[in-house]
Amino acid sequence: MRGYHLDPHPQANVAGEHYAVVKIPRRKRDRCPETNVRIVETKEIAMEESKQDDILYAARVMGPARSSEGCNIYYLLDVYTS
Repeated sequence: MRGYHLDPHPQANVAGEHYAVVKIPRRKRDRCPETNVRIVETKEIAMEESKQDDILYAARVMGPARSSEGCNIYYLLDVYTS
């Protein structure tokens, strides 16, 4: 999980790994707001729905988690390009 610890209790089930289509202006970001994430069922669906010209990328994400600013965020674990 690359240094992110989101579940304070092993039974909490607060955050999980998901495939998603994310809108990110720069691929070097390590997190993005919940409003820029659309969860999908498989990596293949995410790849089909990504449009890199429109800054929509297929990704594997962890979340949601609460940020220090009070909004829900997802951590980007992998961003896939075609």
